[in-house]
Amino acid sequence: MISHFRNFAKSPWAIGLVGLIILSFMVLGGSQADIFASLGPRHVVKAGDRSLSQQEFRTDFDKIVKNYQEQTGQPVTAEDLVNQNIHVRYLEGKVQELSFQSWAHRVGIRPGKELILQQIRQIPAFFNQITGKFDEESYKTVLQGEGLTPAQLEGNLRNEYAQNHFGASLYAAARVPRIYGAVIANGALERRDGRWFAVTQAMAGSAPAPTDEQLNAFMAENADQLRRPETRIASIVLFDSPPGQAPEISEEAIQERFEFRKDALSIPERRTFSVYPAANAQAAERISAALKAGENPGVEATPYSETPRSAVPDPAVAEAVFGMSGPGVSGPVQGRVGFAVVEVTAIQPGEAATLDGVREAIVQELQGEAEKGAEFDRVSRYEAARNSGKSMEEAVEEVGARIITLPAFTEQGVRADGSQINAPPQIFETAWRLPEGGISDVIDAGQGQYFVLRLDKIRPASMPALDEVRDILVREWTARENSRLLSAKAEELAARVRAGEDIAEVARSAGATLMSREGVLQDQETVEAIGQGVAQGLFGQAKGQVFVQPQSQTAFAVGVVDDVRASDPSMVAPIAERVRPRVTQDVVSGMGESAIGWTQARAKASYDVGAARQALGLPEEAPAPAGAQ
Repeated sequence: MISHFRNFAKSPWAIGLVGLIILSFMVLGGSQADIFASLGPRHVVKAGDRSLSQQEFRTDFDKIVKNYQEQTGQPVTAEDLVNQNIHVRYLEGKVQELSFQSWAHRVGIRPGKELILQQIRQIPAFFNQITGKFDEESYKTVLQGEGLTPAQLEGNLRNEYAQNHFGASLYAAARVPRIYGAVIANGALERRDGRWFAVTQAMAGSAPAPTDEQLNAFMAENADQLRRPETRIASIVLFDSPPGQAPEISEEAIQERFEFRKDALSIPERRTFSVYPAANAQAAERISAALKAGENPGVEATPYSETPRSAVPDPAVAEAVFGMSGPGVSGPVQGRVGFAVVEVTAIQPGEAATLDGVREAIVQELQGEAEKGAEFDRVSRYEAARNSGKSMEEAVEEVGARIITLPAFTEQGVRADGSQINAPPQIFETAWRLPEGGISDVIDAGQGQYFVLRLDKIRPASMPALDEVRDILVREWTARENSRLLSAKAEELAARVRAGEDIAEVARSAGATLMSREGVLQDQETVEAIGQGVAQGLFGQAKGQVFVQPQSQTAFAVGVVDDVRASDPSMVAPIAERVRPRVTQDVVSGMGESAIGWTQARAKASYDVGAARQALGLPEEAPAPAGAQ
């Protein structure tokens, strides 16, 4: 078949066909060529005229993995970080970054080349260690070590400069007036005098037991909260081995698997070392000589702690590190990018795996494989039995599968008691697709697990009977009525004070204790001492006004503001100046978040998690959850 295609490609017919395609582009317009876009790599992030390719994402994520290894001293894979959702957090940040860059470039926020050169000249790694002058060779070598080109670095600095410039201008333009800080400082230093008393449930009285008529009316008022959703009862056919019936594994199979996986199960030799980058072989010689003499080489090293050979990114460096017989300093090492010198400081010998040490893990692994094989065999025989006309029960019995019945559950898989059923989502989706009595085909739940579902019963949404929820209704109705009585009593007593009656006399008539306090401040200590309700009342009313505030679930505070003492201007001014930058920062942060959100919307920014996973060599879709329990 391939030879036919090759012969056709060389024929005059193929040349004519290509000519027709080109002609069609001329007639229909170049936009028709978009059909070839699917042949190229997918964008992981797209924001306006900016994008991040799969290769660029892979490069960035490899750096994230490397940084994680260096910080923790532990080997880690890209998949490990993906399982922690690190890739999604990176993509969310990249969408914001590229959206802003696209907008900034479009509106003309573009730093000049001289500004970028100034930034580059401030990076010490780009200077010759001896002459102290900017070294073009060191510049390129260091960038190669970081996987960057000069154009990429300059682009990164340009974007960073534009972002900082925008942030600085936003802060300067949005700096709040002094009055903002003065208002906050004045409120913090203002003092108030007041008197108040607590109105308790005992003073207001308690509601009598509700009648059925009242409870039915209460049910009607709260129908949305009380109505039970539609639920379904289903039976599930499981093809796995019953619990406690693990297959027997022969000693020969255990030994064979151990020999096959011995190297992977062993703990490799690990070494602690540092890598010193060098611009060329001569610089590497100088660094090596300085280290061997116990002197500071004047170069910042990259440390590696207890690292196996497989986790060293550069093969040449790995060879140098693990080729040394003991701790010490190497000579110049020609790496993939430039030269380096390695200094090994500690060696941890590897540990070969023993059969006794890993027997249990190997047995479990072999049993899992055997169980999956047996499960797939049962699935095949079940389908054959069903196709031959046997009922679900007959087929289950024939193949040795088992049936379990799930309790009534909602479309989201929630039981009547509010707990979640631990089962694959396909079970709930299937239950809501079938009619009552319907039986599904065999469904793949992922992870090598299969099931068949029969929908036994559909229970429509309904209101519960009064007796089923009587206790809850009585409790809630009584709490509501008691709250009404308490609020009404507090308002009644407050009305007497507003009418001119002395608050002390009103408190005495209600059997309450009158509290009095002068010079109250709005600080945490005071609020904790007098209560949140009293504090809100004292600072929420003008002088001479009466307040009513909930003090707790079973009490109200009724009080009056006797006096308002203005703050001392000499103390307000310095506090206002200290508060002003913080207020400005809060305002600018809010404006910045809004601006970023606006640029994302304008750029129609998006990211593709599937493409990101694919770039890392992982399946586009995350693995399905484990099966039903």
